[in-house]
Amino acid sequence: MGLAFVPLYIRYLGIEAYGLIGVFAILQAWLALLDMGVRPALGREMGRFSAGAHDAQSIRDLLRSVEILGLAVAAAIGIAIWAASGWLATEWVIAKTLPVSVVAQAFAVMGLVTALRLIESIYVTSIAGLQRQVLENVVSGIMATVRGVGAVGVLALISPSLEAFFLWQAVVSMMTAGVFAVALYRVLPSPACPARFSWPALIGIWRFAAGMIAINFLALLLTQLDKMMLSRLLPLESFGYYVLAGMVVGALSMLASPITTAFFPRFTELATRTDELALRAAYHQAAQSVTVLMGAAAVVLIFFGDRLLLLWTADPALVKEVAPLLAVLALGSLLNGLIWVPYQMQLAHGWTALTMRINAIAVVMLVPALLWVVPKYGAIGAAWIWVSLNAGGLIFSGHLMFRRLLPTEKRRWYSRDLTFPLAAAAASAWLCRQAIPHDLGRLAELGALLISSGLVVIAAALAAPLVRSHLFALARGAPGDLPEDRRKDA
Repeated sequence: MGLAFVPLYIRYLGIEAYGLIGVFAILQAWLALLDMGVRPALGREMGRFSAGAHDAQSIRDLLRSVEILGLAVAAAIGIAIWAASGWLATEWVIAKTLPVSVVAQAFAVMGLVTALRLIESIYVTSIAGLQRQVLENVVSGIMATVRGVGAVGVLALISPSLEAFFLWQAVVSMMTAGVFAVALYRVLPSPACPARFSWPALIGIWRFAAGMIAINFLALLLTQLDKMMLSRLLPLESFGYYVLAGMVVGALSMLASPITTAFFPRFTELATRTDELALRAAYHQAAQSVTVLMGAAAVVLIFFGDRLLLLWTADPALVKEVAPLLAVLALGSLLNGLIWVPYQMQLAHGWTALTMRINAIAVVMLVPALLWVVPKYGAIGAAWIWVSLNAGGLIFSGHLMFRRLLPTEKRRWYSRDLTFPLAAAAASAWLCRQAIPHDLGRLAELGALLISSGLVVIAAALAAPLVRSHLFALARGAPGDLPEDRRKDA
């Protein structure tokens, strides 16, 4: 939904205002650090609860403690951004046509939305940790539809303004947090006593939470520092092009994140039970799933990004600015996404040190690289730095992870889980690109791109052993064969 309505947002608000929406995404990402790592720690403890590491009373007490802490942090965020809205409007962004008062009001409402999204994330993380992804996805899908369709309705029928856009985001965030809270409390078993705030419960997760704070802080530097610098160095219009390319590439995380979110509590449960055989099988299943879905989509963006943008926006001038950024950012995001499954395996074992150190080294390299490259080459230089850092992370982080966890599985991960599916996808995309003629009509272009994308996904799936065996078993109508297939592969 976030992608579907972007052309309409730009039509009603303009590319400069859309750049401000990109600034909101940066602000929201950075302020998520203020949860002090307890939100991801809560998700892990929900996974451990599924394995019997908690009873109903202790997990309810931990949830209540995180809720109270989250409410306090959310209130502080909302007040702080409201107080700083005037400074942010004049000192952070460079607006040419938007009045300073409008930008300041938008920042004030951004603070409210950010606070509400932080509270919402507590319940979403908890439901995912309980391995209730279907429930989570049903609610998320409904509320995303309300958020996207409603925003367009507000802009079209009430007011095509930034204030109206962000106020609608605040209303939907409030509704979403309430729905998720009700859903979570219906899923959790009732405790013997009413849930209460507990310092011992928070102290029990402090070590993992501290590691997550460091990891998230460094990860945000890696993923957001380029945008922060560009938002300061470029006019909002030029920054809007970079944000648009990043928004399209962000669809890749929409394909990878649900897989890793689904498997993380499973990894945690199996690691808690020390079921090594099932853990290895689940790891390869997750890795191949990410490569097939997210990897194939990234390959499509790299080979067909310009044609997709033109079909989507019908704006050749916009495509000329965005398409080069899109291809490079898609490559970087592909490399980044491939390391997500090893990262989830580390977190399932409570091991945060490796990712923290790798990210720290990358940040030390990133800052001087951006300071040197961005003034000379602009946004495209920042995009290539993103590619370089993720290539290094994929090589070194993966190698070091397998030395400690799953030491016999590294070669299989590099070959069967990554190389085979990606090579098949790239070869299929290249052949399709050569075969599709130029100057097709919009309907014919859409059909050609859909067929090409389908062929790329099929090629990747057939080259991934576990995904292939899964699909063949489903085609035979014999789901009972799947566990045996997975045991044999493991």
